Amino acid sequence: MEFKVLAVGDVVGAPGMERIRRHLRRLKRDTGADFVVVNGENASVVGITPDQAEDILDAGADVITLGNHSFSKREITAYMDESPRIIRPANFAPQVPGRGWGVYESKWGGVAVIDLIGRCNMDYGPDNPFLMIDRILKQVEAKFILVELHAEATSEKLAMGYMLDGRVSAVWGTHTHVPTADNRVLPGGTGYVTDLGMTGPRESVLGIRPELSIARFRGDLPQRYRWAEGATKMEGVLFTLDSATGKCLRAERVDQWD
Repeated sequence: MEFKVLAVGDVVGAPGMERIRRHLRRLKRDTGADFVVVNGENASVVGITPDQAEDILDAGADVITLGNHSFSKREITAYMDESPRIIRPANFAPQVPGRGWGVYESKWGGVAVIDLIGRCNMDYGPDNPFLMIDRILKQVEAKFILVELHAEATSEKLAMGYMLDGRVSAVWGTHTHVPTADNRVLPGGTGYVTDLGMTGPRESVLGIRPELSIARFRGDLPQRYRWAEGATKMEGVLFTLDSATGKCLRAERVDQWD
């Protein structure tokens, strides 16, 4: 039997939230997904609010993951302590709010979701994710183990995938908002993709109005980022797992574009 996990890329701004509200449940039904993980850290462009988190969960997500913008909206901190269904990187400093991983119920057994953040070219100075995941895996008791690495460098994500090959069910990357074409099953039976992509404005620079990004790269005076308007997209990967062994059988892109 098969257990299907849908991992959805970073939700960006109001257009991304509207796409999730209108289309996530249908995508879940169309793909036959049993479990859905959505990265929501850019729901407010920078950060996420409790209301946005609730909307993502109501739309069909089982777990929300975050990244370097986890605490950009201060009102989310109490919510993160209260709700086990939203997780921030586990290798953040131990005194910060929230949790970095959890085990959730499914019809085929426990599903562990672990959130990590990379260190290459990132703003934070977190604990080493490669050492942290080894410590976490010693504590986890679940048939299915899913790992997200929110990171800039493709090499860091690939290295994590190979280090965990055969030890977890799937590893995927987030943060760059650009979907990669390397979705596959690694030799040891772990599903992998370097980056899921994003959910939000199609004609944009990572969800942001192109003219604002162009101005920044030209060296113009700084402007506040605003999401782009118009057609939207939702990008992600469907990991089909063996319900008996927890190993990945297939890793397929399930991108939706207007």
